[in-house]
Amino acid sequence: MSTTWGTASPGSRDFVSYAGTLLDVLGGHPDRVVVITPDHVHVPAAELRETTVRLVRSLAARGIGPGTTVALLTGNSVEALAARHAVTLAGARLVYLYEVLPPESLAHIVHSVEPRLLLVDSGRYADMERLLPLVPAPAVATLGPGPRGRDLTDIIAEGTLQAPTPLHVRVDPDDDWCIRHTSGTTGVPKAIQVTHGQYRNCLENLRVHAGDPPRFLACTPLSHVAGLCADLTLLQGGSVVLQHAFEPAAVLSAIGRERITHTWLLPPLLNQLLDHPALPTTDVSCVERITYGGSPAAPARLRQAAKAFGPVLHSWYGQSETLGLTEVSPEEHTVVGRHGQITVGRPMAGVEITIRDGRGASVPAGTQGEIVARSPGMMSGYWKRPELTAEVMREGWVRTGDVGYLDENGYLFLVDRCNDMIKVRGGGIYPSEVEAVLLTHPAVAQCAVFSVSDQDATEHLHAAVVTARGHDVRHDELRAFVSARKGDRYAPEGVHLLADIPHTSVGKPDRHKLRALLS
Repeated sequence: MSTTWGTASPGSRDFVSYAGTLLDVLGGHPDRVVVITPDHVHVPAAELRETTVRLVRSLAARGIGPGTTVALLTGNSVEALAARHAVTLAGARLVYLYEVLPPESLAHIVHSVEPRLLLVDSGRYADMERLLPLVPAPAVATLGPGPRGRDLTDIIAEGTLQAPTPLHVRVDPDDDWCIRHTSGTTGVPKAIQVTHGQYRNCLENLRVHAGDPPRFLACTPLSHVAGLCADLTLLQGGSVVLQHAFEPAAVLSAIGRERITHTWLLPPLLNQLLDHPALPTTDVSCVERITYGGSPAAPARLRQAAKAFGPVLHSWYGQSETLGLTEVSPEEHTVVGRHGQITVGRPMAGVEITIRDGRGASVPAGTQGEIVARSPGMMSGYWKRPELTAEVMREGWVRTGDVGYLDENGYLFLVDRCNDMIKVRGGGIYPSEVEAVLLTHPAVAQCAVFSVSDQDATEHLHAAVVTARGHDVRHDELRAFVSARKGDRYAPEGVHLLADIPHTSVGKPDRHKLRALLS
């Protein structure tokens, strides 16, 4: 059962946040199971709705409302999902304290956003104990019995046994919905403001079709793209199956057991599924969509995935500042550009993309430059950083910092990040230029290109490579492969064969860690 939903115009006094609409959707079919927990507990719509509303009341009793900030130190739990919606319904600003980030980075985020409340679920109690000594003591509450603060789910202690009538907190579409943060792997995480109107517009324009009703497997953090997919699924009348973290055997088991129709994966995680011995005996006929993105994917691996799962692969390209920008449908995976890299697609609904040169002028099709975009879900700016906002946002457009080109049919191709250029003798090289070539080699399953500086501060090109199962490859073979297709200047001076490539908290190759390990 799919659900169509709309909203008042962005400037309307009748604006309703996505969470307000979600309460209506949940109330329409109270007995329908909408969440399945990692412990296989089935949560009906009425229970999720009631839990969310009681959390709103508990938050309001603590002074949480418009103009305040709540930091979520949570994982993939039904309580965390309810808290996400409750903070939105209360009109407060939502901030996630991401998994994997070190305590020092989390402390920086807490200092910068000054939350009135730190809300913690049972999966993050250890992170809380490491964080609290580093920050001014905010009020702490837990989602379940915990070592500190009050348990907001203890409805008897909170005296919230009254009928679960929603609190109607008016929000403006221009009010902050959340502050998202970049991964911080290239420095201090940047804080990105997204408004209620921007996020709602993003959800409406995505219109993901993945079953009727959809059944989404959240096996990556709800604080990232999986949270957006979960919101879409619930708004469409579907169910969300939660797992604490990605584990390939558990994912395949859930697909067969729960008849999963959709999941979001980073390419390295998709590769783990393809390599798992349980895949050939798992019934994956229920899967209608696998959305992937966040890092390069090997064409050979994508062909393998299409053979295993069928024509269900969809690629998303975007960033924290813009949310989704482009999408590749299953039939568009044959659209390739220079050196055989697969397109990242054409603009999603409501998205505009142009390519500009260093002077800010648009360039013709096929010409490389910076990708500049505007989208329904793009940020309103960086939190308390007007100078950076003015640098990145120009006349309603976001400078992505990514280099790419559009072909004559409007397909976008990525080259690399502007600030990731490696300056070797003879000119600058973008790592993804070399990665795109290496990934076309049948023996290469994953790769990451990075630089190593010598004592004279001269940069040298290196590549970390994970070989595909059943393949052997020599260092000189890969160097010659790149040279034949791009020229000697692009051939890595060092090729390092690894069992795995370290990744950042958002699933991208961690070039800093590679440099430290291999240089």
